[in-house]
Amino acid sequence: MKIYEKYCLPHLINLACSLKVVQQQRAKIVPLAEGHVLEVGMGSGLNIPFYNSGNVDVVWGLEPSEGMRKIARKNIHSAPFELRWLDLAGEEIPLEDNSIDTVLLTYTLCTIPDWLTALQQMRRVLKPQGKLLFCEHGEAPDKNVLRWQQRINPAWKKIAGGCHLDRPIPDYIKQAGFSIKSMETQYLPSSPKFAGYNYWGIACK
Repeated sequence: MKIYEKYCLPHLINLACSLKVVQQQRAKIVPLAEGHVLEVGMGSGLNIPFYNSGNVDVVWGLEPSEGMRKIARKNIHSAPFELRWLDLAGEEIPLEDNSIDTVLLTYTLCTIPDWLTALQQMRRVLKPQGKLLFCEHGEAPDKNVLRWQQRINPAWKKIAGGCHLDRPIPDYIKQAGFSIKSMETQYLPSSPKFAGYNYWGIACK
């Protein structure tokens, strides 16, 4: 399993997260980032092309997976802004309180084991007037789809690096002390419903 997680899983995740429909979702939220940015779960750097570089001073990319950081090398070279890696888990953010203008979460909250601690850490480093930008998949509103998510979830977590299909993303964000300012939802087109229900929006302290 360790060989799969180290050598195969990063490439599978990169492939799934670079699908056209997912990239279109990134384009809705990433350009809103500004100032000093903390991107939690930077993965292979798929968000880099979507940043509005004129509004960004520096991006802290937090990514615990060595395999994902290796894949990201080719994307890092194209970054038109300063990028600093943090090779730690989402629960560990070695930045000062109130030091970040924007926290960015894209398809990350589904996999963080201790999601509450991670979100609280994000809130800690976010400036009082800062913003949390999120674009995540999670719990479907339709009971029949949710039942399938719950059935598939145990096996899915094993093959998808701990990804949960049915996390109630807005509830998690609120439980960590954030206030959601705006949010949109939809099933992504050309995607299986059990994995395709998306939430994206803006939250603040």
